Amino acid sequence: MLFPPAPLVTPTDRERSLGQSAHVFWLTGLSGSGKSTLAQHLEQALQQHGYKTMLLDGDLLRSGLNKDLGFSDHDRTENIRRIAEVNRLFLEAGIITINAFISPFRSDRAAVRDLLPAGCFSEIYLAADLTACEERDVKGLYKKARAGEISSFTGVSSPYEAPLNPDLVLSTGAETVEQSLASLLEFALLKVKPSAA
Repeated sequence: MLFPPAPLVTPTDRERSLGQSAHVFWLTGLSGSGKSTLAQHLEQALQQHGYKTMLLDGDLLRSGLNKDLGFSDHDRTENIRRIAEVNRLFLEAGIITINAFISPFRSDRAAVRDLLPAGCFSEIYLAADLTACEERDVKGLYKKARAGEISSFTGVSSPYEAPLNPDLVLSTGAETVEQSLASLLEFALLKVKPSAA
């Protein structure tokens, strides 16, 4: 049996010392929808406002913590489960965490929300359709997937389940980065403003 020690310093204590409300921002969408770009710009903007942040990105986590996982449905779910636990720890530390993950399955994203305290998780859907993402194809991944060089590629040979009730929708297939960022930052600042003591 496990007996976690009762903390002497609480998450609320840490938030108060940092002058912010910890929150998890979860950017989801197809490859090429702009997740990493917007996540980086959001982190930069929040830092400029004096907030303490951490950015978690799919390629970063899969090159370290989750390097033992592949892209089967089971491994994708385990990937998100581990990331959710990392988010929980950052949340308890009082840190604002920005996530950029395709996270194709609704059940996995719902599990992240359920793991965290109510009101601390925002699902942000980057609504760029497959055509727009494939036209960008910055990394050349869609081309490789269409050629059969990549198996289980989301949007081509593996499904993407768009959020049914996201907290924010950004039309990144039609908007500029600046337009999407303005909406995202306005939304984020309302979430991270320190609670009244």
